[in-house]
Amino acid sequence: MPQFDVSVWPTQLIWMAITFVALYLLMVRVALPRIGDVLEEREFKINDALRKAEGLRQDAEDAAAAYEKMMADARVKAQDEVRAVRERADAEAAARHAELSERLNEKVTAAEGRIAKARAEAVAGVRDVAVDLAAAAFERLLGEKIDPKTATMAVDATMKEGR
Repeated sequence: MPQFDVSVWPTQLIWMAITFVALYLLMVRVALPRIGDVLEEREFKINDALRKAEGLRQDAEDAAAAYEKMMADARVKAQDEVRAVRERADAEAAARHAELSERLNEKVTAAEGRIAKARAEAVAGVRDVAVDLAAAAFERLLGEKIDPKTATMAVDATMKEGR
């Protein structure tokens, strides 16, 4: 193998030095400046993107804060409206309750009047039946007819005692 032959080493070392210097100059003059420019451009783009992202993050935080404030205001407004509706409904219910109570009281009063009238009529009917029954009982027991006026007075006296 030629690389292990000591007689060709000096020429190989010269060519290696020439190639190294040529490659070094090519890298320093051409490739590294381009790589540096690409890295600088990339760093600029990254920093620009970070600045934009920070601005967008701040905008998002501002929007979120505005949204939270709007939601809090909406909740307060909704609670106020619910309270107002509840108060109106309570007032309406109280008015309806008062009106219904008044109507029921009127109906109860009217019903009590009808009941009193029916009771009076029932008592009068019982009185008439009692007068007829007393007259019939008197006639059967004693065999004589009793004057209807006397039978009425006797039933009235008995009814007064019973009360």
